[in-house]
Amino acid sequence: DKIMDLRKGAEYLFRDLLIPAVRQSYTDLEMAMRGAEMLITHPITLAGPLVAQKTGIPWVSTVLAPASLWSDYDPFVPPTAPWLHGLLRLGGPRAASLFQRLFEGLTASWLQPFYEFQRELGLPQGENPLFAGQYSPQLNLGLFSSVLYRPQADWPVNTVLTGFPFYDRNGGSQLEPELQRFLDSGPAPIVFTLGSAAVHVAGDFFRESVAAAKMLKRRAVLLIGSERNRPAVPLPESIGVFNYAPYGELLPRAAAMVHQGGVGTTGQGLRAGIPMLVMPYNHDQPDNAARVTRLGVARTIKRSGYTAAKAATELKELLENPAYAQRASEAGRRVRAENGAAAAVELIAQKLREKRRKETAITAPLELSAVA
Repeated sequence: DKIMDLRKGAEYLFRDLLIPAVRQSYTDLEMAMRGAEMLITHPITLAGPLVAQKTGIPWVSTVLAPASLWSDYDPFVPPTAPWLHGLLRLGGPRAASLFQRLFEGLTASWLQPFYEFQRELGLPQGENPLFAGQYSPQLNLGLFSSVLYRPQADWPVNTVLTGFPFYDRNGGSQLEPELQRFLDSGPAPIVFTLGSAAVHVAGDFFRESVAAAKMLKRRAVLLIGSERNRPAVPLPESIGVFNYAPYGELLPRAAAMVHQGGVGTTGQGLRAGIPMLVMPYNHDQPDNAARVTRLGVARTIKRSGYTAAKAATELKELLENPAYAQRASEAGRRVRAENGAAAAVELIAQKLREKRRKETAITAPLELSAVA
């Protein structure tokens, strides 16, 4: 609950959970990578850049969502003040740059233990580890589609967009038989889901979603994550409830999707080419919601304003205005043309080949000298 809290979630995640764990994380990571040829980091692996700097191991960083790749030319949507985004765009790059510096200043007090440990390692204090300090100068992979966020002139050096590296199998590769039968038994349903994190704080989302589907007289699939989210009211045959389903199999058979705006869920909706109603919670979700809304494939609804009546009104527009379906179909075609996983693997392999060529170039003269 604390991590998804709109006002204090980011502070709790970094100040209270991740930064106090940096020392232990560093020790664990240093041990785990002994004998490794390369280090690849996630945006919140705060110890990763320290290990890379201390050991000199080749380092590839990754960025999962546009909100983690700041640009003064395309500023992100602040979760606690989404209205501010319009002012930042209106003010241009200078206003966005000033806002970023302000944002970095607000996090400075959280980072003191991180900087202390950095000094103990004998490393100079570099860029803010929550912002520019997370990016490797050797290769920074943007693991999302240019459909969602086009490359910007002020991105970190050596940043490459790969497209989404889709994976949604969770141990299985097919729809369960009951869901398959449900999909086969009638028109395409609306899918209601809260991804992998917000589903733990679902609140009344699924109850209101059931009521919205009934108002619209539409079939629906609820992906509830666990039984604790199962609506207590009796459900008609037109509404199917499942804990999990692979998006890649389910969403192409959906009429629309309602979700929390996580970047993985958003990417799956884009790939499926269906209209989306996004109810963002926190972190990158408001920014993802704004991007697909500007793209013309989605509409956004506030979490605090998610009622059956409001959701039904938004969904009615998405489903009955053909422009949304047309734009979503085009976005889906573009996203499906990408292969993010293969592109990322090739870029990483290329860096490994470069490393090995350099090592060969260094050792070959030494070996010849020893023979002579």
